[in-house]
Amino acid sequence: MQKNSFNAGSSRPSSNNNSRRSYGGNSGGGNNRPFHKRRPSGGGGGRSGGNRGGGAYIHPSKFVNRATPKEQVVYTPTHTFADFNLNPTLQKNLDGIGYTSPSAIQDQAIPLGLQGKDVIGLANTGTGKTAAFLLPILDKLSKNPERNSVLIMAPTRELAQQINDELKRFSGNMNIYSTVVVGGVNIQRQIRDVQRNPHVIIGTPGRIKDLMGRKVMRINNVTTFVLDEADRMLDMGFVHDIRHIAEHLPRERQTMCYSATITPTIRTLINDFMIEPETVSVRTSETSDHVDQDVIFATGKDHKLELITGLLNEEQFEKVLVFGKTKFGSQRLADTLTKSGLPAVAIHGNKSQSQRQRALNDFKSDKVKILVATDVAARGIDIPDVSHVINFDQPQTYEDYVHRIGRTGRAGKSGKALTFVEKH
Repeated sequence: MQKNSFNAGSSRPSSNNNSRRSYGGNSGGGNNRPFHKRRPSGGGGGRSGGNRGGGAYIHPSKFVNRATPKEQVVYTPTHTFADFNLNPTLQKNLDGIGYTSPSAIQDQAIPLGLQGKDVIGLANTGTGKTAAFLLPILDKLSKNPERNSVLIMAPTRELAQQINDELKRFSGNMNIYSTVVVGGVNIQRQIRDVQRNPHVIIGTPGRIKDLMGRKVMRINNVTTFVLDEADRMLDMGFVHDIRHIAEHLPRERQTMCYSATITPTIRTLINDFMIEPETVSVRTSETSDHVDQDVIFATGKDHKLELITGLLNEEQFEKVLVFGKTKFGSQRLADTLTKSGLPAVAIHGNKSQSQRQRALNDFKSDKVKILVATDVAARGIDIPDVSHVINFDQPQTYEDYVHRIGRTGRAGKSGKALTFVEKH
């Protein structure tokens, strides 16, 4: 049993009598009615404790949920990686990494990719989908190492870099070269990298379009086009950039589109971009039901800082993702925690790509246990083993809330989410 149990309706952690914190209840002590029978304080406006930055008010009861156990469905693959008859060097690299039994998306999508078919892959983040499209690409390049023949688009800098890291892991000793083109990085260096004519270009839509506009990047040689996390790219407003780029691609090509969901807009894109695609769906519902959720009442910013510092000093907070509302506020919180003896790093839009990548690497490798992020900066990144998500600032929408807390309780593991609610 963990040291603290976060109970909605209690005034403090159930087994920590010395705590001055207030979980899920009224810190004034005297109102232990369930959330659905309470009114938000502050009268008829209903804004107290909610968002004041333009988002819709979210009642605190929406941040409270006792987790239900996940049903673990064990997938039995029909192939091993050796069954795919991949290039011998590529297979040797996979053996060295320890890849023997493919995940569901890999098992079903790799054979289609190897056949050159257009593929729609519906899969959650963290299911091995990157290998599902990279392995057919690398096998194809081993037979025909044509330069500038692969274009992979991703919604964020971090995801583009993650794809490139995976590609390098798989392609050792294959003499296959790639480059990453994303915003927030010196464009002159990227221009030089593109002019070296790599086999694979991985980038975000805005920077790819920019390089095309400068006549630096020509995509008339592309034979394989990948849209990774297409739903997030559309959410972030890239639909026009994607269409512009696709219009300049050769008609004869293989297209692979990976997404967690198929929206009407994505369906339209698929109809425009793909030819008789094969659909592989291994998506499982990712809901907040499997994350233990509770609220912490605070009386203001100083009180919130006092409370979060106390939390992060506890042993059970092993790897914590903290969400802030603004770039400045997130950086200030990370700096304050670090000065308090709790080393923290931050990622937000004012950070350069190299700074963001360094912060992510430090968090992933456990050099620091606290990462403070804004919503936009955290889009598209996959960080395993996050024990807790703390909403230091409330999200603008409930959809953002679900997205935030989905970073914990993954891969069958338990997770906890805590949201600060200010009382006045």
